[in-house]
Amino acid sequence: QVQLVESGGGSVQAGGSLRLSCAASGRTFSSYVMGWFRQAPGKEREFVAAINRSGGSTNYADSVKGRFTISRENAKNTVYLEMNSLKPEDTAVYYCAATLPTRSDYDYWGQGTQVTVSS
Repeated sequence: QVQLVESGGGSVQAGGSLRLSCAASGRTFSSYVMGWFRQAPGKEREFVAAINRSGGSTNYADSVKGRFTISRENAKNTVYLEMNSLKPEDTAVYYCAATLPTRSDYDYWGQGTQVTVSS
């Protein structure tokens, strides 16, 4: 029902900033809870941030709280992840995901975008 495409990844030095975007297709984007996940080499995928349908409620992993901000513009069918004070341990492939509020797991995933933070 929805297709997701991430963009905005790249290479940055520690302490720098980057903004990721996730463009969604479909007529019911505002019906979905949106999330960001990441996976580093040799590690399992981990939760980063999530935002409710209206954008009025957000949740963050402890490792990124205070540094990352998730937001959405439903009129543009887009969710963002603003990343500040980046650390080498933030290096990973970042994935955008979507799920209906009635679901326990995310049903739709983007292709991922690489973020590399050098020291």
